[in-house]
Amino acid sequence: MSVLVGLIVMLGMLVVVPMGLRLTGAPELDRMRRLWPLFAVPGAVALWLPRGGPAAVLAACYALGAVLLALHAPPRLLRNLAASRASAVAPTEIALLTALVTPAIAAVALVAERSGHTLFGFGLGILALTVPHFHFAGFAAALVSGLVCRIADSAAGRFAALSVPLGTLLVLIGYFIGDRAELAGAVVLTAGMWTVALLTWRSIRGGQRDRITRLLLATSSAVLVVTMVLALSWALGEASGLPHPTLTWMAATHGLGNALGFALCSVLAWRRLRNHTDHEGRTA
Repeated sequence: MSVLVGLIVMLGMLVVVPMGLRLTGAPELDRMRRLWPLFAVPGAVALWLPRGGPAAVLAACYALGAVLLALHAPPRLLRNLAASRASAVAPTEIALLTALVTPAIAAVALVAERSGHTLFGFGLGILALTVPHFHFAGFAAALVSGLVCRIADSAAGRFAALSVPLGTLLVLIGYFIGDRAELAGAVVLTAGMWTVALLTWRSIRGGQRDRITRLLLATSSAVLVVTMVLALSWALGEASGLPHPTLTWMAATHGLGNALGFALCSVLAWRRLRNHTDHEGRTA
């Protein structure tokens, strides 16, 4: 695993996921959020050890935490189905459920990569890039799309909250059945992320937001436009054979941009929005 990819994954493990769990507002996740460093710190250490037994064991510690997080999804889904008394689940909830599950996918890839073994026929290089992908295009993207839908409860907001999880799922399926399916997933995911960017810029960034919050939201919106173009160009190139960026270049541009410009700026902005809302509630 390269130094750049390792740093990006550390950001996801140690910062984006625990901050994101707080943003969900789900009381049942509070304990998981407090315990998260017990799993994330060993996982982060594993990134810098040579491939082998010790690195795999530490990665397995992180996988345990990610699986425990994913296990919150089924009972939450059942509660929502019972509350709605229907077979439908709100788009915001679908986005949140996706966010709860995707770190486990990343963790499984991490254990395989750190142990030095291929998984389902995927080489170590692809596994190494799968880890940040499902932290940021999985957890962060799904979480933010759900948060956006909560505020911008419109057709566009619901589209974003549904298309981001669907695109993530299609990309995962594309890993197994072919580049064209992965391209379809990239198209759906891009459409959802561009909708998130548009709604963030038009509906959430304005109002009585302070300057720093507006800057963070504006940065996350602008970065998404560029990084998802790169994602489309790579997926199109893989499916059609047209020239496209290399994986190394994608990690340095698309990956770094999504990690810092989108995910980190988004969770920081939404934390400020949440703190402002909590302060107003206590004042009232």
